[in-house]
Amino acid sequence: MSASISSKSKRFKNENIVFNPMSIRNNSAVIDYCRTSLSALSGCTAGILGLTGLYGFIFYIITGLLLSVILLVKAGSSWNRYFTSRYTVATNGLLGGLFTYVLFWTFLYGMVHVY
Repeated sequence: MSASISSKSKRFKNENIVFNPMSIRNNSAVIDYCRTSLSALSGCTAGILGLTGLYGFIFYIITGLLLSVILLVKAGSSWNRYFTSRYTVATNGLLGGLFTYVLFWTFLYGMVHVY
């Protein structure tokens, strides 16, 4: 009896995992939406706080890393059911969000501290 169970478990371990491309694309779009929203929000925060120069970029890196940690914790140990790798969860949309961050950062900095 135990020999048949172990042969079944070996058979299942060697099978390929199939991903639905539409689901993977949708999950990546949700992460990109989260990153864009956080970039706008943290850009507004940095502008209102009056962060300039390197401090503003360090603030973006900290908020980006914080979001990556939150997403990885939220995905939990079953991240491989929803994404192809943890690297894509942590870095998807990180550079694209930088442009949104700078836009909101400079706009609100100008509105609050210059005018």
